[in-house]
Amino acid sequence: MEHITLLIGIVIVTALVFDFTNGFHDTANAMATTISTGALTPKVAVGMSAALNLVGAFLSIEVAKTISSGIIDEGSGIRPEVIFAGLVGAIIWNLLTWLAGLPSSSSHALMGGLIGATVASVGMGAVNGDVVVMKVLIPALAAPLVAGLASLFATRLTYRVARKADEERTAKGYRTGQITSAALVSLAHGTNDAQKTMGVITLALVTGGALAPGSDPPVWVIGSAGLAIALGTYLGGWRIIRTMGKGITDIQPPQGFAAQTSAAATILASSHIGFSLSTTHVCSGAVMGSGVGRKGGVVRWGTAGRMVVGWALTLPAAGLVAACSALLAQQGDWGVAAVAILTVAICGAIWLRSRREPVDHTNVNDVEPAGAVPSGSTAPEPGPEPAGVVTTAMQAVAPPPAPSGAALGASSDDSSSNQDSHAANRPASATSIS
Repeated sequence: MEHITLLIGIVIVTALVFDFTNGFHDTANAMATTISTGALTPKVAVGMSAALNLVGAFLSIEVAKTISSGIIDEGSGIRPEVIFAGLVGAIIWNLLTWLAGLPSSSSHALMGGLIGATVASVGMGAVNGDVVVMKVLIPALAAPLVAGLASLFATRLTYRVARKADEERTAKGYRTGQITSAALVSLAHGTNDAQKTMGVITLALVTGGALAPGSDPPVWVIGSAGLAIALGTYLGGWRIIRTMGKGITDIQPPQGFAAQTSAAATILASSHIGFSLSTTHVCSGAVMGSGVGRKGGVVRWGTAGRMVVGWALTLPAAGLVAACSALLAQQGDWGVAAVAILTVAICGAIWLRSRREPVDHTNVNDVEPAGAVPSGSTAPEPGPEPAGVVTTAMQAVAPPPAPSGAALGASSDDSSSNQDSHAANRPASATSIS
């Protein structure tokens, strides 16, 4: 094993903590739709996802190379404490968005943290801007659109193919298909997200002189990163699973199958070419696409809007926290210790806050459907499935239909009855005046 100093050891441990948070933060990407449709029980789903994340970590190192030698210039004077500060920014943002149940990107939290800490410590010259644009920002914009469109067309095709089949039998078949597609997403997640931690640890080893620049991640780095993300996945980010599975749209088995298959294809393709893709963006876009693709499907655009705002804030927010941490960590050993203590305190406070309203495998699907009536009020009569987004918008601007003759007659009768009723209830004084 390479020679590792105490500071590099702290960076490695922090990187594995980030990998752990990445695991439970992104469990929803693979398993939210599978859990929400009942294809798998919650604990079985996260267990399968954890195992496949571990396997996926050994399949490729292309994304790890992008992190370790692409975004940040290794020869610009970057020190291990800068990487430590970047990881702190990513961890805190991950936990804040988890507390809010917001599916944000762990990948972009990491990128923002590394960039913010580097700019604060060395300057903009140490950031390879062209790599950030080509392999981070453009995929961030394109990934949810590509996955959403693919899922939309896949959902429509799925319903068209099965329109004459027995609904119960097809639902059972699609649930089986969901298990397969969810397994593929989990495997793809391991090939993409676990590598990001491998890249960070490799970058720390290079900046600390333990590895030569341009080196591939050692086997022990690959194995430890895979185990950390698998453990986080098994514990399950139940808050985000609830949002992804029930908060964006009401998913039926055919939609879940179409969304997960589209997401897996997008993630695997990006891993092959080395794009540091956000699996959260891909899977969220696929879920929204499946909601639009089903006739009568309803997408909760308010929740989707909150997610997009979170996506836009991730890079700058994580970067700001990391920049402040880097400025403090550069003051020496006491600065590194202060950053570590503050990070533990903030993480502990977030965890204690989450215990006030716990979400776990027993209540992850306990979400009121759209249009539900609060407890204590009178429930409306059951009606047909709500119309789709486009249909609802058209109904809002279309003029109401003209009343028929029968309706007009009924309205006249009602009006006469109302007048008679008012006359009967008038006070005697009013009658005498007339």
